[in-house]
Amino acid sequence: MKALSTIGLLILSNSFMTLAWYGHLKFAEWKWFSKLSLVSIVLLSWGIALFEYAFQVPANRIGFSSNGGPFSLVQLKVIQEVITLIVFSVFTLIAFKDETLRINHLIGFIFLILAVYFIFKK
Repeated sequence: MKALSTIGLLILSNSFMTLAWYGHLKFAEWKWFSKLSLVSIVLLSWGIALFEYAFQVPANRIGFSSNGGPFSLVQLKVIQEVITLIVFSVFTLIAFKDETLRINHLIGFIFLILAVYFIFKK
């Protein structure tokens, strides 16, 4: 249960992170948003990122083996990176329809999956 809770919270966290980091690039298409200053966009992104931390910190505390969770620190980081890549890819395909995933991206994803395999290998 702790593993699923950790992964679920990491997915939520990374969804907010991706929105905070890259959402403003899409939101710039909205007339009112395109008029905002860079400082305003940074502050808005920080506001969104607050939710990222609200999910990321509990995910790491629940999942970390020293707190009774199932994952080592390295495993938590690798899981987080893979989730980040998946969330980012889905976001890109949905929000930025002119972006495409190419074969080199797929090869990179395969290497990340292999990284997960080797990190979790006993």
